[in-house]
Amino acid sequence: MHRTLELTVPPAATDTLSEQLKNVEDVIGLSVSRGASLKPAGDVLTVHVLNKGADEVLRRALAAVGDPRLLSVVTSEANSFIAPAAHDVVDDDRDEAIWEEMESGLRHQGRITANYLLLMGLGGIVAAIGLVSEPVPQAVAFVASAVIAPGFDPMTKVPLGLVLGHRRLVWEGVKSAVAGYAVLVALAAVTTGALVAAGETSAGALAANGEVAHLAHPKLMELLLAAAGALAGVVTLAAFRRSFQAGPLIAMAFIPAAALMGAGLAVGRWDLAGEGLERFGADWGFILALGMPFLWLKQRFVHRRKPLV
Repeated sequence: MHRTLELTVPPAATDTLSEQLKNVEDVIGLSVSRGASLKPAGDVLTVHVLNKGADEVLRRALAAVGDPRLLSVVTSEANSFIAPAAHDVVDDDRDEAIWEEMESGLRHQGRITANYLLLMGLGGIVAAIGLVSEPVPQAVAFVASAVIAPGFDPMTKVPLGLVLGHRRLVWEGVKSAVAGYAVLVALAAVTTGALVAAGETSAGALAANGEVAHLAHPKLMELLLAAAGALAGVVTLAAFRRSFQAGPLIAMAFIPAAALMGAGLAVGRWDLAGEGLERFGADWGFILALGMPFLWLKQRFVHRRKPLV
């Protein structure tokens, strides 16, 4: 997909910016509507630009207006650019999300709302059931919990915020992760307690489950799988491929590991709860340790600018 950027700028900057954008090869279309915006007041430039040129457009827009508070930007996807005269340029586009889109997506997915907490809790319930299930329904439960619980996005806010120097983004990520996973752990504990009370499982059955042993004592191949999933998740966000986010989440184990924390507490097995915490920390560590260098390289060699906000 390509980009459409709608820029609202002060009238004094319109002519200069328009002339500059006309000379950007990656800008496929440009139109100007003078005085079209009432809030904020100003002229509107509609820029149809390739992904690889979006950062350059924003750099020039900021340079033209001087103060970022005078610039308003709305981004959207364009399904296709049909421009025969610029076919080779269009065909050479790449898949990249700009920093502002990454931040906006993470802010939406990881905000502490009733829906977010409910989904985290439901993911904990499903994962807790999986911890004491047979292999086939267990695999289904773990995959489902990874897709249901939006637990990856708040974690990814932290490396992104650290790389971009946004302390508020880091704090929001930590706060969202703590709140969401607290609900997940609590409902996993309640679910396990209810299953034990109903005679469906026991502390011994939980401890003897083969996958619980893998979570508590992961082998090298399992850690490599989680590390690859962590990096793949960050790459997916940076490549503006959110529809493929489920794959990396399934490869990682922090949802079942968090559920193990709750299940262990529910049956009085503090050792299992502690091992679940260790595995949870390891997976988050992979996101930090691999995500930060990757995002730094993106900033250093691809975007080369600070976000507008």
